[in-house]
Amino acid sequence: MKKSKLLIFGIALLAVLMVSCHKGRNKLVNSWKITAVDPKMPISDSIKNIILTQGQLTFTEDGHVTGYLQREITDGTFALTKGGKSLVIKDETGTPYPCESTITDDELILDSKEMKITLKKI
Repeated sequence: MKKSKLLIFGIALLAVLMVSCHKGRNKLVNSWKITAVDPKMPISDSIKNIILTQGQLTFTEDGHVTGYLQREITDGTFALTKGGKSLVIKDETGTPYPCESTITDDELILDSKEMKITLKKI
């Protein structure tokens, strides 16, 4: 009897986790424009201006991302975990850019060890 209750609880927990990750992914799938850059390490004003003027990311339903973050991403992928609180973007070479993410209906905040970036839905 205990095993069947544990199995049912496990299945229910898995379903809740899958739904919460899917909700975050649905909010993320869109195009986003960088509106603010808060560096945690020294960067030049010219690099900051390039990120602000060119910075844009487009996330697709099939797990791909394109745009410009710290450099151009032409065919990257992304993984959203921890109920939408953790985002890893990989560029086309497979280099990972992990960050904590906060996703609302119209704002995306990416907080990495290098910088905190705020994006608005476009």
